[in-house]
Amino acid sequence: MSKILVVDDDPDFALICRMILEAEGYQVLEAANGGQALKSMRQEKPDLVLLDVMMSTTLEGVDVSKEMEADPDLRDVPVVMISSIGTSEYASDFPDDERIPIDSWISKPIQPEVLLKTVRRFLG
Repeated sequence: MSKILVVDDDPDFALICRMILEAEGYQVLEAANGGQALKSMRQEKPDLVLLDVMMSTTLEGVDVSKEMEADPDLRDVPVVMISSIGTSEYASDFPDDERIPIDSWISKPIQPEVLLKTVRRFLG
């Protein structure tokens, strides 16, 4: 059973993701911020990370993805960034002039079929 870590500070969003993913047979772990996410990943390495951008700070998810890339034990874990930053007042804060170490992007609000299609692309 593939393990997916959902990193989002919105408990309702995390619950919806959990329900969708568990119904398809995935094991779901949750973290509400970047620090919890990195700690969780280092204790129990996931097969995929669904990572929000805006949590405790505007670009916390970007920082987490960079820390994952710098960690030899985590750099091979696929990261799907899920965010509404593009339609928020913080859109201009998102770094569009640098490489962000993610494997895919999904904009919120998310459709269940888009989530599952993206997850299957990485986990089969």
